[in-house]
Amino acid sequence: MNNTQPRVSIGMPVYNGAIYLKSALDSLLNQTFADFEIIISDNGSTDQTEEICRAYAEQDSRIRYYRNEQNLGAGWNFNRVLELAHSEYFRWACHDDICAPELLEQCVKVLDSYPSIVLCYPKTIVINEHGQQVEKYVDGFDLRSPKPHERFAQYLKLVRFGHGCHPIFGLIRIETLKRTARMGIYPSSDLVLLGELTLHGEFYEVPEYLFFKRDHSKNSVRAHRAFKDRIAWYDPAKKGKLHLTRWKWFLEYLTAIQRAQLSWNEKARCYLQMTKWVSWNSIFLTKDLIKATLWPFLKPFINLEVGQKVSRNA
Repeated sequence: MNNTQPRVSIGMPVYNGAIYLKSALDSLLNQTFADFEIIISDNGSTDQTEEICRAYAEQDSRIRYYRNEQNLGAGWNFNRVLELAHSEYFRWACHDDICAPELLEQCVKVLDSYPSIVLCYPKTIVINEHGQQVEKYVDGFDLRSPKPHERFAQYLKLVRFGHGCHPIFGLIRIETLKRTARMGIYPSSDLVLLGELTLHGEFYEVPEYLFFKRDHSKNSVRAHRAFKDRIAWYDPAKKGKLHLTRWKWFLEYLTAIQRAQLSWNEKARCYLQMTKWVSWNSIFLTKDLIKATLWPFLKPFINLEVGQKVSRNA
């Protein structure tokens, strides 16, 4: 690794994030651990995001700002900041979240001390648009078993009924992260990525509340309540196209297990865990198959709706 590189890269994908952007950047620049860089990838913002980012980059050399003139979707942008990073550790950061000053220091200390740990994250407090506490979220991703299939099984149970996925904003060993499928361009790809990371090493939860996740009306889940809109948020090219979400997750999990450098015994045990996953998701998998069967009849109405939205937004 190049010794001139900072030890930590923080990747911030952003699109029209001007409202909370300054608070997010200030919380990162105020970290007690200073050997880091911030890589910002602006996905064609039309608000004051570019102006704010350029002003901060001029004031602090640790900030690298990149702008794409066309919005290629959240999935592309999350991977873009990772591609630009060459440090030892990596962390994704959203433009609307806040970090306590000790977050990086605490996580670096853990990863430096325990080579078996691939991801370290702190406890989470959910805040509202005004920065007021809403709840102390129970993440529960302290997966310390030395056996990959046991970590994977714990993970599948944790995400069975949905999850806030805050550990994806923890500190991750970049060499491990770049051996995965990275962030997929489909809904809940962050959870699937966490599942793949459990196959590579342990997760550690710092017991202090150092991460403040902002919940507001314009975040991705609330702003795109319809699943088809959320798919387009990840990848605009998929708007109006058939997407079998649960089958996509299933295939990605199987591929992750196949790709991981595990013994055949461990892989077999992980595949066995997926039989439970299929049982838990059987209704949704069936619905996906029904949707695929009916798609030739539904597609004209979907395309009509998409066309109407384009006309209204023109």
